[in-house]
Amino acid sequence: MDQVRIGVIGVTGRGGLAQHWHDPSGRSTVVAGADVSTLALEQFRERVGSDVYTTLHYQELLDRQDVDAVAVCSPDFTHEEYVCAAFQAGKHVFCEKPMAITTAGCDRMLRAWKESGQRFMIGFNMRYMNIFRVMKDVVDAGEIGEVKVVWVRHFVGHGGEWYYHDWHGASRHSTGLLLQKASHDIDMVHWITGHYGRRVVGFGSLDYYGGDKPDDLVCNECDERDTCVEYQYTERKANSMNMCVFRREVDVEDNSTILVELDNGIKLTYMQCHYTPDYCRNYTFIGTEGRLENLDDGTNVIVKMRNRSNRWTNLADQHRTVKPAAGGHGGADPLVARDFIDMVLDGKEPLATPIAGRMSVAVGVAGTYSIRNDSCVVEVPPLKQ
Repeated sequence: MDQVRIGVIGVTGRGGLAQHWHDPSGRSTVVAGADVSTLALEQFRERVGSDVYTTLHYQELLDRQDVDAVAVCSPDFTHEEYVCAAFQAGKHVFCEKPMAITTAGCDRMLRAWKESGQRFMIGFNMRYMNIFRVMKDVVDAGEIGEVKVVWVRHFVGHGGEWYYHDWHGASRHSTGLLLQKASHDIDMVHWITGHYGRRVVGFGSLDYYGGDKPDDLVCNECDERDTCVEYQYTERKANSMNMCVFRREVDVEDNSTILVELDNGIKLTYMQCHYTPDYCRNYTFIGTEGRLENLDDGTNVIVKMRNRSNRWTNLADQHRTVKPAAGGHGGADPLVARDFIDMVLDGKEPLATPIAGRMSVAVGVAGTYSIRNDSCVVEVPPLKQ
């Protein structure tokens, strides 16, 4: 096979990766799309081409012989079903993160993958961002010695817009935002340190979102839209992505802190808040010889080193400017797309593996369970052989 023919399930949102795969004269081309929205499929045809096959039923896409590989970019709660069905249909699979909304779901997907003999990749785009690649290089080179402690602060300044106006706000669809939003961060810690979480304790609550508004209330039909700070409305998101953030069904924590012990004893503290006014992702890795941190502007990292007298000194600071590459998500999206094609055509191991996807979900699920069960300590279920 010289060219991968790709079908996209879920053509909006992360389905936008199709633009990086659609190169009819190159190594990949997009030949099909499936979505539950007729409008979304019409817009997909406008972007990809009028000859692309579209359907409202994902199984019809999987039944096509001209589809070699499938990109599952649909909502989180559909991943398990769609990915397993794709493997049963003999397709290679790209799956957006989080891999699934339960650890058991991830394990079912891993079994389906192994039984199929096909190839599988998870869409952890942060592994491809320059700034985090630099941080991993610093740790791998031993510049800060042996990592012992990791702190992560995640200020989600668009929490309402991204997660509480739609299905994410109900735990039956997402389990919790330690899977959706924090799956990136948990994976980054796993990837940069080279170790997975083994036990978790969590603290969190729903303090701002949720309330007593009707579950069917949408922003453009609300009497309080002129005064509500969380009001949002566009024709593109009408009714499906504009549910009231203060509706009764919202039951997903809007602030969470988890403490994680990794399999080699590293201690991770992760903090997430969805109603902060600003956006920031701050990582700090502390080792036996120094400290590594990314600065708030997203383009710089700083390394603080011990001097020869074994005292901390600012004179040893090393600032490293990291220029984001061109393309979505700081240049990550084109690299994610290319890695998938290289995996399918050349057998190259992807940077974001299914095992990594499973372990990120397993830690998030454990943390969510702890939060909802008196902050008990939860062991992360080991991989089943």
